[in-house]
Parts: sequence; structure tokens; C-alpha cells
Amino acid sequence: GWREAVAAAAGALQAGGMVAVPTDTVYGVACLAQDSAAVRSIYSLKGRNGAKPLAICLGDVERLYRYCHVNVPDELLRDLLPGPVTLVLQRSEELNKDLNPFTSLVGVRIPNHSFMRDLARACSGPLALTSANISSQGSTLTVSEFQDLWPQLSLIIDGGPIGDIWSPECRLGSTVVDLSVSGKFSIIRPGCALTPTVEILRQKYGLVPESS
Repeated sequence: GWREAVAAAAGALQAGGMVAVPTDTVYGVACLAQDSAAVRSIYSLKGRNGAKPLAICLGDVERLYRYCHVNVPDELLRDLLPGPVTLVLQRSEELNKDLNPFTSLVGVRIPNHSFMRDLARACSGPLALTSANISSQGSTLTVSEFQDLWPQLSLIIDGGPIGDIWSPECRLGSTVVDLSVSGKFSIIRPGCALTPTVEILRQKYGLVPESS
């Protein structure tokens, strides 16, 4: 059942493991963001360049204030989260210094996916979250698509296919937007929710694109 799956995944994460998880966009791999050894494991799992940042995943907007310095209205956060958006903000001292040590920013995800939010709430700190694929390969919408990663994972949560597996749009991942500069926004990755995200930022909150 659901509760057992959340408990099993939380247990694997607390033991330093990596868990494959369904999100509202694509399949991901999560570990505890505050566990430096687990963070290193995710980089080696993906064959990922150490200068590419990992996002953190939380269960609720309230928890975001602990790990980030927020310079936008709370209402703006709640208009975009939970949802298929990664918000890039200034990181706080609370966040593990070994997570993305090369940048003062951090991307935050609160997926609009009940399992992910329950899992994040079941863990003491934030999760580090990245897509379940080898770096530079396509994102995955079913667990069979990342079969080559299975042997290195502690647990795989199969949430079934995410979206339409034949649609390229479903593989775009979250829209990544930098909100670290007051009054401005910058799109780092267009992702799957670009138009509604930009509409909210510009029309409702009067933010302007960074380049202007």
C-alpha cells in the first residue's frame, strides 16, 4: 500500500540510499540532500558533471524558507508550487555545503504528486532530486526506461507511466526559473510549464525578464 511504500522509501533514504521516484513531470532519483556521501553517489550514478547542480525537493512551501532566502511574495510561491516548476533562489546556511558547493543558489521542487510530497514530509531534511537517466540521455516516463540504473538503486517506486510516453512534450521536465534577483526572473530551462509560469510572473507580479 501507499503508506508502506512511503515508509520503505523514507527508510532507504535515511540509510543513505538512492531511490527512484515518480514525480509530476518525469521519473527522478532522490537521496537525502544533507547526506554528502549520498549526494556523491547520485553524481556517479548519472555519470554527471560535478558542476551541474542538483535541485532540492520539499513537501510544502513552508519548509522552503528554512533552506532558501526568499525575495518574492509568499503568494507567488504558492501560485507556482506545488507544480512542474523549479524555483531557483539564494540558498541558506541550513543547506548542506557539499550540495552544489560552486553556487550560492539552489533550485527547489515541490512536485504536484502526492507520493513525492508524502515522501519529502517523511524525511527530516530536503531531498536532492534529479531525473532518472544517465546524464545527457532522454528523461524517463516509465521505470523500464531507466533499467540500466536499477542495480545501483536501493529501491524503485513504480508509479506507472507518467503522462503520454509517446509525447516529446511530456519529457521536457520542470520549467526552471531563477527568482534570485529581486523584481526579475530568468528562464534557465523552458520545460513543460513555460507559458503559464511566465504569465503568472509577468502579469500577476510584474516581474521582468532578467535581460530587459
